[in-house]
Amino acid sequence: MAEGKAKKSGYSSEQITVLEGLEPVRKRPGMYIGGTGIEGLHHLVWEIVDNGIDEALAGHANRISVVMLADGGIKVIDNGRGIPTDIHPKTGKSTVETVLTVLHAGGKFGGSGYKVSGGLHGVGVSVVNGLSERLKVVVHRDGKTFEQEYAKGAPLADLKVTGKTDKSGTEITFYADTSIFESVQYNYETILDRLRHAAYLTKGVHTSLEDEATGKRYSFYFEGGIQSYVKHLNVGREVVDDDIFYVDKTIKDIQVEISLQYTDAYTETIKAFANNVLNPDGGTHMTGFRAALTRVINDYARKQGLLKEKEENLSGEDTREGLTSIILVKLPDPQFEGQTKNKLGNPEVRGIVEQVLGEYLNYYLEEHPGVARKIVGKALLAARARKAARAARDNILRKGILDGASMPGKLADCSNKDPKNSELYLVEGDSAGGSAKSGRDSKSQAILPLRGKVLNVERARLDKMLANNEIVSLIKALGVGIEDSFDKVGLRYDRIIIMTDADVDGSHISTLLMTFFFRYMKPIIDGGHIYLAKPPLFELIRTGRKSSVFIYDEDQLDVVLDVEIAKRQKEGAKVTGDAERYKQAGFVEQKRYKGLGEMDADQLFETTMNPEKRVLVQIRVEDAEKADAIFNKLMGSEVDPRKSFIQTNAKFVKDLDI
Repeated sequence: MAEGKAKKSGYSSEQITVLEGLEPVRKRPGMYIGGTGIEGLHHLVWEIVDNGIDEALAGHANRISVVMLADGGIKVIDNGRGIPTDIHPKTGKSTVETVLTVLHAGGKFGGSGYKVSGGLHGVGVSVVNGLSERLKVVVHRDGKTFEQEYAKGAPLADLKVTGKTDKSGTEITFYADTSIFESVQYNYETILDRLRHAAYLTKGVHTSLEDEATGKRYSFYFEGGIQSYVKHLNVGREVVDDDIFYVDKTIKDIQVEISLQYTDAYTETIKAFANNVLNPDGGTHMTGFRAALTRVINDYARKQGLLKEKEENLSGEDTREGLTSIILVKLPDPQFEGQTKNKLGNPEVRGIVEQVLGEYLNYYLEEHPGVARKIVGKALLAARARKAARAARDNILRKGILDGASMPGKLADCSNKDPKNSELYLVEGDSAGGSAKSGRDSKSQAILPLRGKVLNVERARLDKMLANNEIVSLIKALGVGIEDSFDKVGLRYDRIIIMTDADVDGSHISTLLMTFFFRYMKPIIDGGHIYLAKPPLFELIRTGRKSSVFIYDEDQLDVVLDVEIAKRQKEGAKVTGDAERYKQAGFVEQKRYKGLGEMDADQLFETTMNPEKRVLVQIRVEDAEKADAIFNKLMGSEVDPRKSFIQTNAKFVKDLDI
C-alpha cells in the first residue's frame, strides 16, 4: 500500500476516542469475549482479524493474514493504514499504546475513523492485550516501522522506531494467557472457516492462514463476493437455474448487497450480515428482505396469470422454500440487540432493504421470464405441499396422535417422570429393543425400538413425514411437537441416545436420525441432548466368561493386548514370537460384535447402557453451515457429491461390513 496514504485518509490521533480503562478485562474476561473456553480463545483471533476487515471495509487494506506460530502464538497481519503512532492528546501516550491499553479506545467511536465497522464496542485489541501473557505490535506507517511489547496488558517499554519501510499496516503477535484460558490450542479449520467467510463478504480482499507446525497454508480471494458465497452454499444441490441474482445499492449511507438462488431443497438457507457480522437471529434487514421477496413474487405471479384471481397469495414460507440467500448491509451506526450481535435493530434498514430488493428483483424477474416461471412454479408446488402437510398435521392432531395423551405402544417408558433424570434409547430393531427393555434400568431408561430404516427427511416434506409410523412414534415419545407446534419445553428426556449396530446399516440409521434432529429439532441438538451409544466391537474371553474384556475401538484393542502381553512376560510366562497375540495376552477367544442382538440383556446393559461403564458420544453442531452441507451431501438427491465423499473418505475406513 502506498506510503503516504495514512496522512491523506485523515486517520490520526484525533479520531481515537477514550472512554474507560482496561482493568476489568482480566477480572471478568467472560464479559468481553463470552468465556474462557475454546470459543473465547478463538474470539481473540476474531478481534484482531476484524480490525483488518474494518480497514478493508474502509478501502484501506486488501490483505489479512493469520499465522499459527509453532510456539503457540498467533500473528495477524494487515496492509491497512497502521495504527496511528503520534501522541494522543488525552492520554499523553502514543496512540498505539492508548489503543492497546485503554478499553473503548478506538477509531469506531469518534465518528470519523471508520464509516463502517463490524466492531460495535471497539474493545478488540485492548481486550486481546489484557488476556495475553505477551503481545507484540509492529506498525508500518509514514515510512517508519514502530514496535512495542506488552506483558499481561502492561507495556514493557515505550513505542520505538526500529527501521524504515515502504509498507503500511499492522502486525499483532499474541500469546493467550494460560492462567485464564482452559486451553490455548487453536483449531486450524475453525480459523480457516472464519477467513473464508471474511473473503466472501469483502469483495477483493485476500485472506490467508498458515500453520507453522504442520506447514499447512491456505488463502482465499473471491471476486464475486456474496455471489461466490451463494454458489459455495449450493454445491451438491440441484439449482432451479444457474443464474444467481445479485444487487449492490447504497441509499442514505446504507449499502445493501443481496444475492440469491433457488434449489430443489425443502428448507431455506438465508444468512444475514451487518458490517460483516453474522446475525443468526436476523433483524430489520431480514424482515425487509422477506417482505419484499413475498410481495414481488406474488405480484409477478398475479401479473403473469400464474396465480388465479380466486387463489390465495403465496405465503412467505412458500416463496422461501429452497432459497439460498446472503443479505449483507453496511451502515455507519449498527444497533444490535445484545452484545452477541445476534440481531440487527436499526429500524431504517428494513425500509431500505425492502426498497432495494423490491425494485431490483422485480427487474430481474421481468428480464428473466424463464427463471421467474421456475421460481413461481416451485413456490406454487410448495404451497400445495404446505396445504397437504397442514391437512395431514390437522388430521393427526384431531386424532390426538401427537398430543402426548398416550404414548406409542412400543415405547417402554421409564417410571421417573422428571426429564432431568430420564433418558430415551432409540434402538435399532425389535430384537435389540427387546434385550434393551429386559436389561435396562426401568426407573430412568426408556426404550423406543425402531423398525427398519427411518425415513430420510432430507427428501421428504412434512406430510410424508407424518405418514411414517417411526417418525410419528419418535415425535410423540419426545413430547416437543413438530414445526409450528414445536416447543422444547415439552422435552420428556434429558438425554436421547441413538443405539445402533456397529456396522454400515447402523451408521446409516444413525445418520438418518441425526438428519431428522438437525432439520426439525435443532434446538434439542443445541441443548446437548443427543448422544450416540458406543457398543463394543470386540469381546476378549478368558477361561470363565466373567473375566471377559470388552473393547470399543481398534486402538483400545492394541493397547489392551500390549499391556496384557507385557504383564505376562514380567510374570515369567513363556511367550513365543509365533504365537497369536490373543493367546500371548492370555485370551482363549476373540469375538467380533456386528450387532446389538448378539448380546444378551445383561451384556447389553453392562457394555452399552450402564451409566457407570458405558461410552456415549455427545452430538454437537459447532458450525451449522458445514453441518448443513454435510447432511445435504450425504442425504440429498444429488449422487455425484455423495460418490465423491465416499471415494475421498474410503481410505479412512478401518472395518468394512460387506
